[in-house]
Order: sequence, then C-alpha cells, then structure tokens
Amino acid sequence: MSHDHDRDFEAERERLNDLVMQYAGQGIKRFYGLDSQVYREGALPASTKEMLGLVASLVLRCDDCIEYHLIRCHEEGVSDAEVEEAMSIGLVVGGSITIPHLRRAFEAWDGLKDD
Repeated sequence: MSHDHDRDFEAERERLNDLVMQYAGQGIKRFYGLDSQVYREGALPASTKEMLGLVASLVLRCDDCIEYHLIRCHEEGVSDAEVEEAMSIGLVVGGSITIPHLRRAFEAWDGLKDD
C-alpha cells in the first residue's frame, strides 16, 4: 500500500461518509457518533482499541474496515509484533476463511511502513 493509496482510501472514505450524512437521520448520526466515541482514549489506550477493531474486522472479513484500522494502528504507533499478535487472534477466531484477508492485511501493513 503506497502513501498515495492511503490518501485515496481516506479521501474516498470521507467523501462517502459525507454522502451518508446528507441522507442521515438521527439513528445513523448517533451510530456514527458512537463509533467515533468508542475508539477514543479511555480505560484502554486508543492503540488497543484500534487493534480490537482490527481483530473484529478480520473476523468479519471486511477489507475496508481492516485497512482503516491498520491505518489507525500505524498512526497510534502499534508495532509489527502487536499487529501480528492481534491478527493471530483474528485468524484463530475467524478460521481459515480469513486467510485471504490476512494476506491483504499484511500487505497493507507492510506498505504503511514504507511511507
């Protein structure tokens, strides 16, 4: 994953979120607010919360979500070893069906380190 890809991904995500908000009623807005709130620093550090999001995303096999949480993990200073352990948990919980997503996740993580 290149730095340009990261920017493109984030720009597209922002553009689509803006579109959602044009149509969003109270329920969608509340959900987005809750999503933002739960990842803030609290009893658990933000880096741990992002790794939890990464594991859940891997288990649910959502490549966009995996990419988002990897970017956030990188921004939060998560180490290679921490990412590997988190993704190992996702693999054990999610099973072999997560392997294609695991491959793309490590490719994305490797690309983030090149930036």
